[in-house]
Amino acid sequence: MISVSLLFEMMLNGIVIGMIYVLAAAGLSIIFGVMDVLNLSHGEVFALGAYLAFSIIVALGTGTGFWIALLLAPIVVGLIGMLIERFALRPLYGRGHLDQALVTFGFLLIIYDARRLIWGTDSKFVPPPPSLSGTVEILGFSYSMYNLFVIAFGAVLVAATWALLNYTKFGLIIRAGSQDRKMVGDLGIDINRYYTLLFGFGMALAGIGGVTLGAYQSVDLDMGHSIIIPAFVIVVIGGLGSFKGAVIGALLVGILQSFMSTYLPFLSGVEIFLIMIAVLLLKPQGLFGNPHWEVPSGDTDFLSGIRGGVLEPQTRRYLGIGAVAVLALVPFGADTLYSAYYVSLMQELMIWALLALSLDLVMGYTGLISLGHALFYGLGAYTSMLIFIHVTPSIFVALAATILLCTLVAIVVGHLSIKVTGPYFILITLGFAELFYEGVYKFDFTGGSNGLFGAEREFGLAGVGVNFDNIQVGVEPLLLTGNDLYFYFVLILVVVSYLLARTLMNAPFGSVLRSVKESEKRTEFMGYDVRGYKLRAFTISGALAGLAGGLYAVVQGYAAPALFHWLVSGELILMVVLGGTGTLYGPMIGAGVFVGFSDWLSGYIESWRLLLGALFILFVIFIPRGLVSIPASLQAYWGRYQSDSPGTGDSTAQTDVSTKGED
Repeated sequence: MISVSLLFEMMLNGIVIGMIYVLAAAGLSIIFGVMDVLNLSHGEVFALGAYLAFSIIVALGTGTGFWIALLLAPIVVGLIGMLIERFALRPLYGRGHLDQALVTFGFLLIIYDARRLIWGTDSKFVPPPPSLSGTVEILGFSYSMYNLFVIAFGAVLVAATWALLNYTKFGLIIRAGSQDRKMVGDLGIDINRYYTLLFGFGMALAGIGGVTLGAYQSVDLDMGHSIIIPAFVIVVIGGLGSFKGAVIGALLVGILQSFMSTYLPFLSGVEIFLIMIAVLLLKPQGLFGNPHWEVPSGDTDFLSGIRGGVLEPQTRRYLGIGAVAVLALVPFGADTLYSAYYVSLMQELMIWALLALSLDLVMGYTGLISLGHALFYGLGAYTSMLIFIHVTPSIFVALAATILLCTLVAIVVGHLSIKVTGPYFILITLGFAELFYEGVYKFDFTGGSNGLFGAEREFGLAGVGVNFDNIQVGVEPLLLTGNDLYFYFVLILVVVSYLLARTLMNAPFGSVLRSVKESEKRTEFMGYDVRGYKLRAFTISGALAGLAGGLYAVVQGYAAPALFHWLVSGELILMVVLGGTGTLYGPMIGAGVFVGFSDWLSGYIESWRLLLGALFILFVIFIPRGLVSIPASLQAYWGRYQSDSPGTGDSTAQTDVSTKGED
């Protein structure tokens, strides 16, 4: 028999958790609802508020220090948010969700490394003030005074925010701007200034949440990562852009988690993703989202595709063959020209290149942005390791089973996900990936937090094969070890995968996908099954991502939960746009540059993510079509320069950018 006091206590605990979620999700929802900006750095800003509070309390003491921190930390965070909006986001308005999300991902890297650089890696504790550190009697049981403060303070803040948005001139203007920004500007109102203030306000709410949570639990480096996912889930459940939905969704999730942790602990951490997926499938705009909301028409240069560039197909083919030939020579220079470590690094680079290629098939050719592609990468690695451990050490059997399972999962996930569009598609794929991420911790057969490792791997079938780790091929100085042989196996599969993908995209199937990306309605009018083509592209993409995960397990010999983490998907999107979407080879180049540059930078600078994030933000703003667009841009610049030069006249050759198929 469950006592009334226990139910009441669990309800209060759920409301406390929900109020903290409200502070995290409300700002996220407001920013998206008005500005159409999907702020991936929101979790890091939340954590920054907690760290600032820690420093203020250490300096001023636990008495007045907490109250000053509760006021000062959000102001600092809000000012940082205003600077981000003014100088990084404002130039991108009208360029689509992806551009803005990528810039905020860059700030995620910057803020994360800045926190590590300033405050170190140890956990911190933000003590509540003495006036809130006791307990109070409620219905015969003691309850934390601070928890009651969180509930009351959160309720007051929600009411104040609601009043600000609905009953003030500021709220009226930003609501009008969300409906028709140009009209507001025509009335003589500087809507950009209001957007800057709103973005700062949303970030300040996150800062308040960080201070509040900091006194509720310990503060650590992963605090931002752990809060951003529930915040996204809550915003989706409530409806993107709905403040009321964010508040109600946060309270529902908090109460649900409180009860689930007591009665169904096995499902703890998984339930919110199941709810989000169910809500999106039954009501795609969320519980309180606008049913008439559509993806804004602003196009992103990232998804425009380059397809060809200034080089002829035959020239690109020769360059590709040359690149493969150079890669084939890499193992021969190990321990003579350079360390054998670089052979392993190139293996990692090629696996990431295959993973980037897989995402480009769906992102570059259909415009579907998946923030959950790590699902297939992790699933591929785990499937291969489970085959090695429980079935057979045959690499061929493991990879075949991996591709088959990832194909089936991609069919299911794709069938459910493509029912929604825009940011909802981004977040539902994130939800599926996080579902698997949480799931691998729950089962013994997946190794829990330790993952899977220690399996034998052989090249062969039916018990007849060879273990590359135990053999050497050739003679000095052309002696190839097991690591070198793995290198060639990965190289062959990556090249074959690229050739198959290129053939597919140059076929009529690829032409239909490009048409889908340009105009779904027009493609449907022409008689094509748009959803069917999207599903096939997503399925092929998932299968190739699974192959990349399988190769990771083959080469590294282990699989860990971190392979499913959403930051893997974020970095993967970064690689794709860095190289250039819709080209196949561009994302592979982007993966090579990202992995290589990150490895080189980390060898010289401890806070390498900070610099990498800053460089990526500049890249997003100034080179939106990727590295493969640079030759065409330089050619166009040279053409304009010649046209402007005295005496060139009309004889100046015009820039001719090929739009032929990929090669």
